[in-house]
Amino acid sequence: MSAVWRTARAAVRRRKLQTFVIGLVVLLSTATIVVALVLLDASSAPFDRAFAAQRGAHAVAVFDPAKVSDAELAGRRTGVAAAAGPFGQVTLDLGEGGGPGPRGPLTVVGRADPGGPVDRLNLWQGRWPTGSGEVVLNQPPMDGAGPPGGLPTEVTLGGKTFAVVGRAYSLGQTADAWVTPEQMTALKPTAVQMLYRFAGDVSTTAAVEADLAAITRGLAPDALLAAQPYLVVKDKVASDIGVYVPLLATFGVLGLVVAIVIVGNVVSGAVISGFRHIGVLKALGFTPQQVVAVYLVMVSVPAIVGCVVGAVAGALAAQPLLSEGFEGLGLGGGIGAAPWVWAAALLGVPLLVAVTALVPAMRARRLSAAEAISAGSSPRTGRGLRVQRRLAGARLPRSVSLGLGLPFARPGRTAFTVAAVLLGVTTVTFATGLADTLTRISAIEERASGQIGVRPSDGRSRLSAEGQPPDPGVAPSMTGRSDAQVEELLRGLPDVARVTAVLGMPVPALGQTQPLPVNFVRGDAASMGYEDELTAGRWMTRSDETVVPSEVLRERGLAVGDQVTLELDGRRTELTIVGETMDGAAGPPAAFVDRRVLAELAPDRVVKPWEVYYQVQLVRGGDVAAYVAAVTAADPAIDAWDTSQLSDFAVVVISFSAVLALLLSTVAALGVFNTVMLNVHERRRDLGMLKSIGMTPRQVVTMVLASMALLGAVGGVLGIPLGIVAHRHIIPLTADAAQLTIPAVVLNMWHAPTLALLGIAGVLIALVGALVPARRAARLRIAEVLHNE
Repeated sequence: MSAVWRTARAAVRRRKLQTFVIGLVVLLSTATIVVALVLLDASSAPFDRAFAAQRGAHAVAVFDPAKVSDAELAGRRTGVAAAAGPFGQVTLDLGEGGGPGPRGPLTVVGRADPGGPVDRLNLWQGRWPTGSGEVVLNQPPMDGAGPPGGLPTEVTLGGKTFAVVGRAYSLGQTADAWVTPEQMTALKPTAVQMLYRFAGDVSTTAAVEADLAAITRGLAPDALLAAQPYLVVKDKVASDIGVYVPLLATFGVLGLVVAIVIVGNVVSGAVISGFRHIGVLKALGFTPQQVVAVYLVMVSVPAIVGCVVGAVAGALAAQPLLSEGFEGLGLGGGIGAAPWVWAAALLGVPLLVAVTALVPAMRARRLSAAEAISAGSSPRTGRGLRVQRRLAGARLPRSVSLGLGLPFARPGRTAFTVAAVLLGVTTVTFATGLADTLTRISAIEERASGQIGVRPSDGRSRLSAEGQPPDPGVAPSMTGRSDAQVEELLRGLPDVARVTAVLGMPVPALGQTQPLPVNFVRGDAASMGYEDELTAGRWMTRSDETVVPSEVLRERGLAVGDQVTLELDGRRTELTIVGETMDGAAGPPAAFVDRRVLAELAPDRVVKPWEVYYQVQLVRGGDVAAYVAAVTAADPAIDAWDTSQLSDFAVVVISFSAVLALLLSTVAALGVFNTVMLNVHERRRDLGMLKSIGMTPRQVVTMVLASMALLGAVGGVLGIPLGIVAHRHIIPLTADAAQLTIPAVVLNMWHAPTLALLGIAGVLIALVGALVPARRAARLRIAEVLHNE
């Protein structure tokens, strides 16, 4: 084996370019594989990993303190791996000032700190409460976007004002807010909460309920007031994550296939190009087994180095994609490269390289020394020569006709190269369609929701834009205008085209177990752009009609044409669902109902301006910044901000699709680079002879580029339909996972100019990969080439 090692090491040092190409291709391919596997792994079970990292509760149990003592609860450990509590719990009504969206009762729990053996909260803003009148709200991490005034720093719970000193997130949704145990005692808790992690099987609701039954066995009747298995929350989070799953899986599979194809092309080509060297080794006395070992070692050394570096690079590259995609769902901290991903990359890629090299090496093993030297001198040219002779009759420059015939000399290598370009174009096509669809959806939503959001202040202090507490020396202001006066002010400022006032609140509906979320609208909603979001039916034209988002329709089992009866203050009104929209106004999805209906149901209700969210749309060319400044100047107690921007989801998806498309295109271009390098190496003698009879360096470059441009065009023609098919199937799956129905118009972006540009993308990938070796071929010296031969 010492001779094998010395020979392989010498070959690695001598073939520096080949060694570099193998290492670089394996590096990028391994990085692509790691990114792909991490995305696939993240899309399969992100909740479970984040839940484990947070030590989430398998069950949240609420007990009656009058029927069971704290000591008795703390001592029950049957089948329990860890427990936290007992914590005092009370349900309090959230008063005005709690922020936009429907209001309702909040579950408040008394805890001394956010840590503990179960349900370790992610305290992502502020601090934990330490005294009376302080509260921490349960909210998923945010990126700071929103009104310039920031989030409220005070909330009214049960008629008492609390200072919001922080925001934490419980993936298991164990509470809506937390206070200190001492504060909870003053609030007179009505229940006691226990959090359990079980040691046994918790994969089904029945299993969790069985573990709960074991804990509560022997307690007083009705001691257990309520219990929630974590699977209820998991199903809800899974529906949110489901939006990303089809996209991540698509890019993951594409990346995996591209990497495998490129590695196979590069490594097998490296062995085939060394047939002549194999013949020389056999002539010197190396056994067939030693020859195979030399080539396995020769390709494995740079491959292992590239694999290790690529695995690290892939893990680092995948992390920002995952954190951006899952952080808003509270899952960012639990997502990363799992151990099996590292094992698959660090063991699987070198194994793939060895197997790929073994196949042609075993073929060379059976050749005699003379046959191997002859096979390595030049590829079989029968097919290529026949094609070139036919092309010679065409009215093409000779360098172009020669180049177009080159790919037919090595059909296997050509097939690998076309497959690489095809997959690269497929990825670019899918990413282009995805970005265009999300941009169109954002444009529709922007037209509907306006360019500017406005909400009057209720006089409570707010966090600054940086999330810091306000200056204690500055008293919070409250607008003195009424709801109608605020709208009048907004309409009277320059450049206004349309204004819509939206009042969101839950309204009881007959036949529904939960109140129906409703957005009572007034103003220019009909002409603002909401009609563009319609996926079925039409926009409402009368006060007894309503348009409902698809998510609400699915959750409530409703459909266009159904009747909904709202009930408020003892009065009822019947509405007909005449349309379905992709989305609704800002805030939770809610049915659109004419504001006159609220006046009929609650004629004595006085709507306060800070309960209303105003949407403003300017005339074409209107200055958004100037309008926002004008609103603030007219009434400092009214917050206005620019809402004309892509959604976080669109930004995240477009960003990682662009990164992955660029990465896969680069890997595909490297496959072309390797193919051209091998072709030039094998045809050194032919190139020398062509240059000796008058072919110029420019013609050599043209010939080489023409050969790859053909493969790029073929890959583009085949890859574009695959990308379109993926787009047509994956986008609806993504929308369905989000419980949305999207308009057909957002999928119809495939027009002749777009397709032509995508076709050019395949040629560009091929030309970029071929340019450097083509220039290298043009610089070959005639005397040196023919002398070596």
